[in-house]
Amino acid sequence: MNAKVESAAIPPLHTWTPRALYIHIPFCTNKCFYCDFNSYVAAGQPIDAYLDALENEMKLTVLDLPPTVIDTVFVGGGTPTVLNPAQMERFLASVNRYFPLAGDVEFTMEANPGTTDLEKLAAMRAGGVNRISFGAQTFDNGLLERIGRIHAAQDVIQSIANAKAAGFTNLSIDLMFGLPNQSLQQLQDSVTTALELDLPHYSLYGLKVEENTLFHRLYQRDELPLPEEEEELAMYEHLMERLGGAGYRHYEISNFARPGFESRHNTTYWHNEPYYGLGAGAHGYALGMRHINIKGVQPYIDAANERLPRLETNGVITEEAMGDFMMVGLRLEEGVASEAFARQFGGASLEATFGPALEKLVRQGLLERVVLPEAGYKLTAQGILLGNEVFGAFI
Repeated sequence: MNAKVESAAIPPLHTWTPRALYIHIPFCTNKCFYCDFNSYVAAGQPIDAYLDALENEMKLTVLDLPPTVIDTVFVGGGTPTVLNPAQMERFLASVNRYFPLAGDVEFTMEANPGTTDLEKLAAMRAGGVNRISFGAQTFDNGLLERIGRIHAAQDVIQSIANAKAAGFTNLSIDLMFGLPNQSLQQLQDSVTTALELDLPHYSLYGLKVEENTLFHRLYQRDELPLPEEEEELAMYEHLMERLGGAGYRHYEISNFARPGFESRHNTTYWHNEPYYGLGAGAHGYALGMRHINIKGVQPYIDAANERLPRLETNGVITEEAMGDFMMVGLRLEEGVASEAFARQFGGASLEATFGPALEKLVRQGLLERVVLPEAGYKLTAQGILLGNEVFGAFI
């Protein structure tokens, strides 16, 4: 890749102060069989000491890189809702103390079904949370057991009812497909139940067998009965057809929303924009640098009580950032815009930087040029199905 960067009055990406905040709560009730996230079973963990250390990291972070205003907050894990109401209240108070939240902030918290009673939901609402993402995964109880989830399908339905009763209107659930022994009919039944919940947002993910998981060990022993590739593709096509037919916009490869309910925080990632990352194992991106925090709970606590708890910090060269911009931006329905590319990279031309790759993918029918609302490129219907092939062209 020959990157041609021209001078412009637009400030380049590395001068932007993050307006998005990610915070990691690494505790969960159990470890799911497919999960490779930085998470630990909560029983016996020093949760209060972790919250102390996390608050100190907040203090050190705003001293190191003072925020202007925070437009989106996302609290992930683990399962943040394993915090009891008192811990939840304390944690959210510290977020509000150190970070200036916009009046229209999108404040998301991940939740496991069955861990959100009305008292905890009230603490979340009082602390500023206004969006909840529930990890439903499937509404088939047999499949839930086979993937290591401890909730039942009815727990999802009850948790959604509790959240609505507590005043939450911006709700999302995750569904998975391509699970061991999952049939297309089972997926169809789960989608039917999911749509009956009448939510504004759905995230749909194909199973990825990751290292350091029980599923990976089973896969290596040829003991993980996954659906055939054609059946998994049929599942994805069914998801697109059903949710699209129900009026949801397929705004990102794995996400569907009613207009106005797209995840603003995740769109920060898909636009390759900077964000704060706090907590054990959290990633952050600011001032042209990416960092990863120390992962273990006690090592994180020890470090964060003294300094910023960095495991690694690396500079991102312009060419790498440009490739990242393409790979994440093309996940979006609208694709990537030439003007946005220039805005991030000091006036650089998208075509001058990636012309040969773009031309090849257009010829292959995987990308198409768009003119409105902005000039740029987006995935075709075939490109959506072969996304990884497209993204690999920009590495």
